[in-house]
Amino acid sequence: MNVSEHCCRGVISIADTADIVTAARVMRDQHVGLLAVYRQDDDSHRLTGVLTDRDIVMQVTAADRNPHTVRVQEVMTRQPILAYEHDELRDVLQVMRLAGIRRVPVVDASGAAVGIIALDDAIELITGLLCDISGSIRSERHHEWRAHA
Repeated sequence: MNVSEHCCRGVISIADTADIVTAARVMRDQHVGLLAVYRQDDDSHRLTGVLTDRDIVMQVTAADRNPHTVRVQEVMTRQPILAYEHDELRDVLQVMRLAGIRRVPVVDASGAAVGIIALDDAIELITGLLCDISGSIRSERHHEWRAHA
């Protein structure tokens, strides 16, 4: 299974010069915990970093900084761990576990962000597989019962 089959498509992004209040509002309005960050002057919006809700809490709120004056580029994670569309999901999940992160941007061959893979996506996949397995077992039992009745 590769990452592109299971990631959430559509990346919510923000310019690196935006203030933290704006970033937090985008996260709230879009119901996301990670924003892809691009350089303000880059029309192609190539990924230059990521900003998470945890970055805001740890580096702005807990540090008692004024969120109106702090810019995304000051607290974003530069050079984040990335997954490429063709990467194996299992390998990406292992990297996430070792790095202690819940979300990873997914990029295409040119490095453009195309999605986000989150632990929630893996849980949803595993849950679906378990339901399929459980359904097969129930179906087998039902067929066995009908055959012996």
